[in-house]
Amino acid sequence: MALAISGRKDSGTGGVTILSLDELSDDLSALSDSEAAEVCTLLRARLIDTVSRTGGHLASSLGAVEIIVAIHRVFNTGVDRLVFDVGHQCYAHKILTGRNAAMETLRSFGGIAGFPKPSESACDAFIAGHASNSVSVAVGMARARTLQKKNYQVLALIGDGALSGGLAYEGLSDAGNSGEPLIVILNDNGMSITKSVGGVAEHLAHQRLKPQYLRFKKGYRKAMNVLPLGGHIYRVTHKIKTAVKETLLPCSLFEDMGFTYLGPVDGHDVKGLTRLLRYAKDLQGPVLLHVRTVKGKGYIHAERNPDRFHGVGRFCVETGQPIQPPQRNFSAVFGETLCMLAEQDDRICAITAAMQGGTGLDRFAQRFSERFFDVGIAEGHATAMAAGMAKQGMRPVFAVYSSFLQRAYDMLIHDVALQKLHVVLAVDRAGLVGEDGETHHGVFDAAFLDTVPGMTVLCPSSFAELRRMIRQAFYELDGPVAIRYARGGEGEYREDSGPMGSVCLRSGDDLTLVSYGMMINPVLECARRLEEEGIQSDIVKLNTITPLEMEPILRSVRKTGRLLVAEDVIEANCVGQRIAAAILQAGISLRSMELVNLGRRFVTHGTVPQLQKLCGLDGMSLREKAKEVCSRGER
Repeated sequence: MALAISGRKDSGTGGVTILSLDELSDDLSALSDSEAAEVCTLLRARLIDTVSRTGGHLASSLGAVEIIVAIHRVFNTGVDRLVFDVGHQCYAHKILTGRNAAMETLRSFGGIAGFPKPSESACDAFIAGHASNSVSVAVGMARARTLQKKNYQVLALIGDGALSGGLAYEGLSDAGNSGEPLIVILNDNGMSITKSVGGVAEHLAHQRLKPQYLRFKKGYRKAMNVLPLGGHIYRVTHKIKTAVKETLLPCSLFEDMGFTYLGPVDGHDVKGLTRLLRYAKDLQGPVLLHVRTVKGKGYIHAERNPDRFHGVGRFCVETGQPIQPPQRNFSAVFGETLCMLAEQDDRICAITAAMQGGTGLDRFAQRFSERFFDVGIAEGHATAMAAGMAKQGMRPVFAVYSSFLQRAYDMLIHDVALQKLHVVLAVDRAGLVGEDGETHHGVFDAAFLDTVPGMTVLCPSSFAELRRMIRQAFYELDGPVAIRYARGGEGEYREDSGPMGSVCLRSGDDLTLVSYGMMINPVLECARRLEEEGIQSDIVKLNTITPLEMEPILRSVRKTGRLLVAEDVIEANCVGQRIAAAILQAGISLRSMELVNLGRRFVTHGTVPQLQKLCGLDGMSLREKAKEVCSRGER
């Protein structure tokens, strides 16, 4: 269902003024150019107002408003397939597809997601939370359409850095060669590719996209198809035109791949975009429309600071300042500690994959610019590059979100671990991350890192432990080392438990509680609540989860006979399963055991406390589960 405009009134000048956005069933194709421009203005106001209260990805969505409106004027996204890359450009699309009222619940528990989600709307063609896959998905949909002899359009909206990922070029190469009718819209906001050069190129690009030229080109092609020898004449003139164009226009890369290239064009001209999309739709082949936009367009604070407003919490619309001042977090402590070590050791280098600010590396990039490398959305390349640096005697650290590290698994095995190279991974956003939801929870790294031979995985639960573990990773350990830490700040636990391996935080005879990282906080709460009911718990905290130091755990379970392991990761190859296997191998018979984790599912979006409660990982839920373990294990 498309969202239409309600409350139109005569402006007194022969035009129509649009008063508000409302959920109706009218088709946006009926909008005039002036009305479409007004819709863009209303959408921007709605986006700024909404995200100021919910938080979210603002700058990217603001920059894509005219593109989204033009798409909805030309295509029916309930039938045609619009694949986003990445999905945080989709807010205007959500408003225009029946979710305007639901924007009040954006990224909230039980509300709509911050990314496209087919379960929300038939107009969302594909889940898109990570980058660079849209063209691959789109060509797959186009081929399915051809094989099934169906009739619908396929579009991929790529940009905002996604073109820096290698998968994008794999998709582009195949899509152009496929001959399948599909449209790739490149949203070039300066985050992906360099500016075109030269005034002549700009002038010719403008001329070849004028309506009269496009009409002539379309008519000429039709005429040549019906005239005797027309096909031969067309091929000769086309070759001459292409040769001239390639010497003057910066579009040979995409045309060499097999695309009809249109652009670059103004991405904030909704009239021009609509016209070009209609033309691209008629071409019946692979088309790449190169659109230039301003990230954060229409909100001065976002235009001036697009990185800060890329992903933002609640803020004051008038000032652009956050409602709650930023709190000290693990990412910042990582960045500060790395700077201190780099001051003393010129072998230390920092690598990021388009996440400089998010991983806390802003200060490092400023102070040690010659040793800082942002490789774009290319996690596999970052890992292989780190391996090359380590092989030649440097000490690289790759700072990466847990969910993004998934892309680099092959390189971890073949480029890093196989040669036992000393590469440090700063695995940010480990565990449940909150409002970004399924696509961003860092719940797989504990499982797959454990499968990498020679890997050491450290799990700080406090800032003090993170500082110590960074030093240990560089100077006390060999081979690949991962330090995984949560998004946000510290919890109740703010100590430094000291050594690597496993440590006992408190003693009790009734139950063994095991956890690591930020999950130690609800486990401590659980133990306190159990103590109020007369149940005394051993708490074993794991500072290292790969390899596991089992002796403190075995010693504890021999005493208590009961075990509960709590962790915010998937069930498969979780730490609890490894502990259970080790206990069995040691010949210890437990009276009762419970492994509390996320199971075999994807977890929705919401605040971390809400999600912990949903998954039975908050202090109260763990207490109830622990009481069950104790009751099952009564003598």
